[in-house]
Amino acid sequence: MPRISRFNPKELHAPLGRYSHVVGVAPGSRRVVLSGQVGVRPDGSVSEDAGEQAAQVVRNIQAALTSEGLTAADIVKVTIYLTDRAGIPAWRAHRETFLGEMEPASTLLLVAGLADPRFVIEVDVEAAG
Repeated sequence: MPRISRFNPKELHAPLGRYSHVVGVAPGSRRVVLSGQVGVRPDGSVSEDAGEQAAQVVRNIQAALTSEGLTAADIVKVTIYLTDRAGIPAWRAHRETFLGEMEPASTLLLVAGLADPRFVIEVDVEAAG
């Protein structure tokens, strides 16, 4: 049995985007949960541009996964919080670059705001290794 399995039961509608309805993790796998990542650069600065924030979020997630010996292939769930629907295309473009063909379970939410008004996107991730 693979460590991570992704599938879409025939009883459910086809996914409406790049995700899987069901992601299974084999017994004995290590679960890693990342806190929500925002577009803060290592120097503490934040771009005003949604695309730049999305790119930094991806870099932050990659760094956090790498610190645990994991990669994007180990992601089982992503939750995306956006403060503006206009940021969806920027997120999707960076998601494609980062995840490629990987289709983890996914939830995208539009929210009124995040912890700091400069933030337009936050993404939390669950992975298994």
